[in-house]
Amino acid sequence: MATTSGRTAPYQSVRQALRVLETVAGRPEGLREADIARRTGLPPLHLPPLLRMLCREGYLRRLPDGAYTAGETLLVLGSDANRRRLRHSRLQDALDALRDALGAAVYLARYTEGELELTHTSDAPGTPLVNEWVDFRSAAHATALGKCLLSQLDHDGRHDHLTRHRAARLTSRTITDQQALLGALDRQPATMPVLDLQEYAVGTLCAAVPLTAGSAAGALGLSLPISEAHRLRRTAESLGRRAAPALLSLAL
Repeated sequence: MATTSGRTAPYQSVRQALRVLETVAGRPEGLREADIARRTGLPPLHLPPLLRMLCREGYLRRLPDGAYTAGETLLVLGSDANRRRLRHSRLQDALDALRDALGAAVYLARYTEGELELTHTSDAPGTPLVNEWVDFRSAAHATALGKCLLSQLDHDGRHDHLTRHRAARLTSRTITDQQALLGALDRQPATMPVLDLQEYAVGTLCAAVPLTAGSAAGALGLSLPISEAHRLRRTAESLGRRAAPALLSLAL
């Protein structure tokens, strides 16, 4: 399931968004764009699209006089129950929008307590999920999501996982040699997509990008049928560029 044109790109967008929200929070009278730019130190050219995204997601609201203030989404974050419910809803909305924009099923996974956990998915009749014929927790070596998560661990963490989950041959393309797998993870460039080219299932291609909130390793992935192989690289790069709203939902 690819990384982006730079692993730091989504994180930079989220850091900037959080800086804007911290600046606007508690200012019911609102702040104008020029004031936000001055207080946050963000480049004026970067601010308008960021403000539009935050308004679209409900974190900010534009007042009639053009100033920006806290939106409904931001206001309800004070309650733990509301925060969890709203985060789940916003995250699912972000994944659904990403699915429609990419024309591909979308997956969100994390690596926690030594295991891969698939936490959210988004599919539609025209963009079905991969048939999980082998538990993803046991197939990290053969999926883009799994390899993206393992690439975020240190060498000992990777070795521990592959020792507990022996790499089984799922297709003729699956890499099963542990040293070869560790070597491939070590050589994975930070600016290149993590791909699964029919290693998990014949007829399916996947890509994944790292998506980390806090200390947990996370990954955002997509899948395409082999008939759409020509779209894989371009769609994987778009996945990385569009990851910020999903990461923002996780961070808040």
